[in-house]
Amino acid sequence: MPVRVVIAPDSFGGTLSAKQAAAAIADGWRGTCPTDELRELPLADGGTGFLDVLHAALGGELCPVPVTGPRGEPVTAEWLRVGEVAYIEMALASGLHMVPRPERTPEVARVANSRGVGQLVAAAAAETGVTRIVVGLGGSACTDGGAGALAALGAQPLDADGAPLPDGGAALAGCAALAAPPALRAGLELVLALDVDNPLLGRHGAAAVFGPQKGADDAAVAELDAALRRYAEVLAPAVHRDAAELVELPGGGAAGGLGAALLALGGRPVSGAGLVRELLGLDAALDAADLVLTGEGSFDWQSLRGKLITAVAASAAARGLPCLVLAGQVSVGRREAAAAGVQEAYSVTEHAGGLAASMADPAGTLAKLAADLAGQWSGSR
Repeated sequence: MPVRVVIAPDSFGGTLSAKQAAAAIADGWRGTCPTDELRELPLADGGTGFLDVLHAALGGELCPVPVTGPRGEPVTAEWLRVGEVAYIEMALASGLHMVPRPERTPEVARVANSRGVGQLVAAAAAETGVTRIVVGLGGSACTDGGAGALAALGAQPLDADGAPLPDGGAALAGCAALAAPPALRAGLELVLALDVDNPLLGRHGAAAVFGPQKGADDAAVAELDAALRRYAEVLAPAVHRDAAELVELPGGGAAGGLGAALLALGGRPVSGAGLVRELLGLDAALDAADLVLTGEGSFDWQSLRGKLITAVAASAAARGLPCLVLAGQVSVGRREAAAAGVQEAYSVTEHAGGLAASMADPAGTLAKLAADLAGQWSGSR
């Protein structure tokens, strides 16, 4: 009897988009079990690929905007208009993929900025008829607490002499004031589609957890964390918030601390994975499924802090469906995975015989893993 399989992955880092990953898994599975009923449902959690997934499912109009990239370079990013809602993927303006791995140094980590995200928000807010802006947070190159984004909206950080500070998180150590209180136009709802729930500061904060992948060494992490604390002390009173409260808010550490800045603007936090799950009808798809496959580039402990896999696994568990994770690399233990609703997790790297082999042909090695799993999990072969 054919097995009904929903294939609902996130993107695989910088190697495969969610759509490409879903297609590779489907190709491999179909090669082993051609009569199974496969539904490809590529998803996102607010990070890289957020806009692609939503545009493919919802349609709408892509609106290009020239913005400032994470290192100050000019780039063109897009936001998506669907009726009265504007969707923004911060990674398109300030994404980590814009900084090649060899160039992810401590100095770059200190100066990378989120200014382009604020420029996207300003462009969407200026459009007549837009009543809600949804910002997908994740995959950032910066650790500037969203200071660049707020600067683009008029709240430029200033030093003790009233001079504008340079962009980047490290410069915020000298923040003494803001040029103006950050604000959006009246009647505009701001929604934060978060990919993680980390706070702004501390050992679970933006600098400590995500700084190293952006090039920060131990010294830069400590410097950025201290600078973000100073910035929060200036930002909080400007928006009539308590600084201690602001730095502890779940999601404040998302996207290098951009979450905290947008929360300070009055943004309403939601799970990015949960939002996409609702908009794309994941629950309805799983109502008609026997098995669900999901995945991402690295299934690690960060995956358990609100990323896509947890949303898919929770939906599967609620229906008593087995949920399998196919990931580039797997570092989550079986007990932790099971607690999240994942029945089994499989590493493409291990299956391919090493990282070099898996990276040489990301789609092909993912398809081969899926083909082998079909032989184990489907009764229709």
